[in-house]
Amino acid sequence: MSQISLHSPVGDITLFEADGVIVAVEWGWVPDQEETPLLAEARRQLDSYFCGDLMAFSLPLNPAGGTAFQRRVWQVMASIPYGHTRAYGDLAADLGSSARAVGSACGRNPLPILIPCHRVVGRNGSLGGYTGSEGVDTKKRLLLLEGAALPLPAA
Repeated sequence: MSQISLHSPVGDITLFEADGVIVAVEWGWVPDQEETPLLAEARRQLDSYFCGDLMAFSLPLNPAGGTAFQRRVWQVMASIPYGHTRAYGDLAADLGSSARAVGSACGRNPLPILIPCHRVVGRNGSLGGYTGSEGVDTKKRLLLLEGAALPLPAA
């Protein structure tokens, strides 16, 4: 498996490629790196995203692992447009599931940022959780970068 790391406004991230597709994004830096044309393109697209110039990724993705349900959640999350959010409960209703199950699938997303789990928020005004290097603060920074309206706490 080939991988490259990059610095980003939300911390260091490492991209992993296997068999010509991006399979994982992890927080942190790896010492052993092997750049491929696909990983170089993924880094270019992420740099453009973080500069505010790219609103949709065009990369071949195949999330590593996941149950059939988790993969369905990731597919629905991938359809949430740049700068928009959806509530865990709304995704759950679409999938005939529970908000808790959707939240669990979000937490197991192996391709954060590329599959935008940061765009899934609580209906009650909370941001929910996030796997990023600084947790919910990372999620908030990504949403602000995209110009998304942050949820307001319930009165």
